[in-house]
Amino acid sequence: MLRAFVIAFDSSPLRVELAMNQLNQALNSNISVLIADADRMSAHLIADGLSRSRNDIAVVAVSNSSDETIRQLEKNQPDIALINAHLEDGRLRGYHVLRYLPVISPKTTAIMLIPNAERDLVVNAFRGGARGVFCRLHSIKLLSKCVRAVHEGQIWADTRNLAFLLEFLTELKPLRLVKPGGGMARLTPREAEVVHLLADGFSTREISRKLALTEHTIRNYLSAIYDKLGVSSRVELALYAVAREDLSHPVAEEKS
Repeated sequence: MLRAFVIAFDSSPLRVELAMNQLNQALNSNISVLIADADRMSAHLIADGLSRSRNDIAVVAVSNSSDETIRQLEKNQPDIALINAHLEDGRLRGYHVLRYLPVISPKTTAIMLIPNAERDLVVNAFRGGARGVFCRLHSIKLLSKCVRAVHEGQIWADTRNLAFLLEFLTELKPLRLVKPGGGMARLTPREAEVVHLLADGFSTREISRKLALTEHTIRNYLSAIYDKLGVSSRVELALYAVAREDLSHPVAEEKS
């Protein structure tokens, strides 16, 4: 859907130029983006920067409060949602939006914008279903790279944020991995294959097609994998997988 919404509330040269950029970018782009930020000017500066970076990103909506963000998500169904941790209606309201995202816009992938690399902000973003965390101190050029990477199915976290996540996962392991020989070694060859594909960004449906199995069977595999590795979501599993050296070890073919 093509939107030149910014002209409606402000006809300044910057806003008009941004609206025209959005319209032109939407004609040629393949990544639609929503930006939710407490400060409208900041949100539009981000939108302008993303639109100028390359021709494959189109900002289709900008919002400031959690309620407005939810409405825009339902209306636009963007590929990517850049959600600030803090919105106009309060601190951490971005996480409120994140909880509703799978229901209101199931195809949308979230990237949480955080003011600094604070452990709880990072961990709670991924636990809430975000596929990336981006610090507001970094450049717009890097943000556009983050958007493309997440849209391609990758997880975005810098070294420090990844350390927070590994620390969190390590804290979970003693509670659930009670059998000897933990980690990827506990998985069957087929389960390991599912993890490989998930870590590469494949959806449940895509994995089922690639392995010639039903989606129900893949979900059963995932349930068993969660139990063996001590994780509770696809995001945690993907993060666990990409951080483990044994993921890169060749997996033996499963005998039929």
